[in-house]
Amino acid sequence: MRENRPKNRVLALGSAGALVTATLIAGAVSAPTAAATSGRGQDREARGAAIAAERAATAGVDWQDCPADWGLAKPIQCGWVTVPLDYAKPHGKQIKLAVDRIGNTGTKQERQGALVYNPGGPGGSGLRFPTRVTNNNAVWAKTAKAYDFVGFDPRGVGHSAPISCIDPQEFVKAPKADPVPDSEADKLAQRKLAREYADGCYERSGTMLPHMTTPNTARDLDVIRAALGERKINYLGVSYGTYLGAVYGTLFPGHIRRMVVDSVVDPARDNIWYQANLNQDIAFEGRWKDWQDWVAANDADFHLGTTRAAVQAKWLQLRATAKQNPVGGVVGPAELLSFFQSAPYYDSAWVPVATVFSKYVAGDTQALVDAAAPDLSDTAGNISSENGNAVYTAVECTDAKWPTSWRQWDRDNTRLHRDYPFLTWANAWMNLPCATWPVKQQTPVDVKSGKGLPPVLIVQSTRDAATPYAGAVELHKRFKGSRLITERDAGSHGVTGLVNPCINDRVDTYLLTGEVDAADVTCAPHATPRP
Repeated sequence: MRENRPKNRVLALGSAGALVTATLIAGAVSAPTAAATSGRGQDREARGAAIAAERAATAGVDWQDCPADWGLAKPIQCGWVTVPLDYAKPHGKQIKLAVDRIGNTGTKQERQGALVYNPGGPGGSGLRFPTRVTNNNAVWAKTAKAYDFVGFDPRGVGHSAPISCIDPQEFVKAPKADPVPDSEADKLAQRKLAREYADGCYERSGTMLPHMTTPNTARDLDVIRAALGERKINYLGVSYGTYLGAVYGTLFPGHIRRMVVDSVVDPARDNIWYQANLNQDIAFEGRWKDWQDWVAANDADFHLGTTRAAVQAKWLQLRATAKQNPVGGVVGPAELLSFFQSAPYYDSAWVPVATVFSKYVAGDTQALVDAAAPDLSDTAGNISSENGNAVYTAVECTDAKWPTSWRQWDRDNTRLHRDYPFLTWANAWMNLPCATWPVKQQTPVDVKSGKGLPPVLIVQSTRDAATPYAGAVELHKRFKGSRLITERDAGSHGVTGLVNPCINDRVDTYLLTGEVDAADVTCAPHATPRP
């Protein structure tokens, strides 16, 4: 469910494989909500979160210039917020979360507080968020006048007590088999690999694993809010970040001032996370076909065929060739999928992916090697793709109970693969460690409105592959008073960062004034990419 799966994300043989804070008034801890106190364990964690927030409100954040190797230049500032590893034991082991910020660009009178961001994952870092200001991102210029842009590395991610499941060098260098199995032996090999990966997570990060959950990250957000000195938080979450926002809104509804969720994970308990990934396979197939239709319509530029079927035939031919002899000795079917799946993820990848494909068909194999080969430099421990993969696995596997029967996995994915072959088996192998997960799997939060929850703005495209449209509809039902902005006939993942005035203006209006439309809104799609 990651917003952006980095290279080598596909779990394959020989390899390991879219939110904020709470408040204190005059030093008094805000009372836990009913949702946070519905059970004895949750009650202890709610009290622990309140204790941690009170401490953070006193400590604040010691803002300094960011470390040079973080790549965050002035005037962005960085700091740390301390949180309990286990909120049921708030005075026990503590971990430090990396946070950064850039102040609002407007006047002191225009400032409306902090806007905290999560880009998705699980496993994504939000520390690049303030660069939307330093890079003069026009879409966010009006909002930047009113808000400090605040990013953070969630627990386990990047600089925040990073976890690991396999040596990063091994993660990027190991050869990867075709995700689509040819035999029962192939499936057995993948099952063995998944079990070893789960065991590796426990061996390398066992202390952290039981606490790598979305509810704990939501509690972390509330502690960050308190450390920022904010009575209520403003939040922007994309992809998995929408689920983090949904859980935060359930646990701390009175601590939210404004919330925008973009490209929404279906928060229903029975969807988290096994069913979510099966639904994702279906949606990816649809968006893959959208891209092929576009490539065919632009055959004068790409010369890949004038019909979807022709483009698909060339794709299958490329996969078969790479399976028999990896392109350049390094790009096999798994690497191909890691590269090509960016097209159904993001419209911004349509032209680059089609261009590389076109060059390959015309005889330029080096373009494909440059684009799809493993990045052997991507081994820098706490900021590597291995870390992102470890966090993704840890959170999804610990958040919810997964099937332990291989018969169920095999039946469900075999059935889906028949009609939706683009992503199905690769997605299955990436998530299969959850079938043998070595720590207790939790019960997902029952996402719902609570006292004090303001109108939440939900933004979604109808043909999103990573987070199918039904997820936005489900969250809209659960968060009373929310408004849904639908971008019809579009499917790019992450809508609020694209240029579409129908959406951009409404997001600005909401964040600047709190106003929402009287009813849900459907917008025309943003501009289709042009070769």
